[in-house]
Amino acid sequence: MVRVNDDTMVTVDRAGLWDAEAISDVAAATFPLACPPGLATADIETYIDEALSDERFGDYLSDPDRTVLKAVSGGQIVGYTMLIGGGPTDPVVAGAVDLRPVLEINKMYVLSGHHGSGVSTALMTAALDHARDHGYAGAWLGVNQDNARAQRFYTKRGFHAVGTRTFTVGDTICHDYLMQHALEPAAST
Repeated sequence: MVRVNDDTMVTVDRAGLWDAEAISDVAAATFPLACPPGLATADIETYIDEALSDERFGDYLSDPDRTVLKAVSGGQIVGYTMLIGGGPTDPVVAGAVDLRPVLEINKMYVLSGHHGSGVSTALMTAALDHARDHGYAGAWLGVNQDNARAQRFYTKRGFHAVGTRTFTVGDTICHDYLMQHALEPAAST
């Protein structure tokens, strides 16, 4: 458990199948916050239905190449991140991200009532610790080009832009920056 500020304690640990519904609920509440302005509600709803449902999180939580970390505060899941091993499969991403082996931080979302409270920092610290502990040279992620708040957060944590890609939400093509962060090797004990 980590005190993230005077009022908030948060625990970050690996989620299990029993968390699929709660994480799906957090995903449905938080994904629209990261979308570009003007993105059609129907496109957002389609993406949530296809990629963030209880069933999809059951699949993610059962996938040996994925690790879902949950942030719990006050007995409730208030945020999560999904980590994917195996390196980038998209040729555009593989060409831009030059670290190997590299871990993808595929999703990182926190409920709006916990923005600025340190929960995101706790999740990012846990994600980068996971990468380091599992021998990755670094981590990469995609962030919408219109999401300046997230870009500032990632930059403060050592990420820098290395390229761009497109990302489809429903019927709309969105534009992401690709960002990576090189890690120092884990200290030997």
